[in-house]
Amino acid sequence: MPNAAGDIDVEAMNDRLAREHPIDDYYERAPLPIRLIERKRLAILRDMLGDCAGLELAEVGSGGGHVLRMFPRARITAIDVSDVYLDTARKNLAGYDVRFIKGEVDKLDLPAASFDRIVCTEVLEHTVDPPAILAATARLLRPTGVAAITVPNDPLIARLKRVLRGTPVLGRLLGDRIRWGGDAYHLHQWTPAQFGRLLSRYFHVVERRAAPYDALPIRACFRCAPL
Repeated sequence: MPNAAGDIDVEAMNDRLAREHPIDDYYERAPLPIRLIERKRLAILRDMLGDCAGLELAEVGSGGGHVLRMFPRARITAIDVSDVYLDTARKNLAGYDVRFIKGEVDKLDLPAASFDRIVCTEVLEHTVDPPAILAATARLLRPTGVAAITVPNDPLIARLKRVLRGTPVLGRLLGDRIRWGGDAYHLHQWTPAQFGRLLSRYFHVVERRAAPYDALPIRACFRCAPL
């Protein structure tokens, strides 16, 4: 997929991703190992962000709202470029104190230091300009705030997929289900160490964890504070 800003319609790309890989199905009906990894990722995010009761909580790339619904007592802002994702989030967050904003966070005219907590999880690999997204996220975080940011460890995932495809029984059983949630749409790939170096340009990295666990870091998770 092209990697230049002028070549990519980010909204159309994310709408297509959302239609081809329905996010509710991903969380509820993906193969069991994937669901277990994602449950661990969600638990890490919940732990990194804390209770959030009464706090201003934003999610950059809110998807279907599956992360935000873990924080029913927060004042929530769901930001996404895709109407398909936002429509799903509206259903999943019905009854919450939530506002929905469509757009790329670096292009929105939101006031600086607007949020006590910000989460950006499994999003940056889908963006044209991850540094611009990180810079905008850092600008929106309050001086005492916390950001929780995760990315997939795509180099490791690619190696695991090759192993699975090369295993006759598992390869036949899983077939196309080895496509883990639309990673063909990833515009960028990082190891945890590479992403940590990028992240440290914009935040103090306070904590690093991995899902499902540190010895198998399929999801790299970072708790961050403002510089």
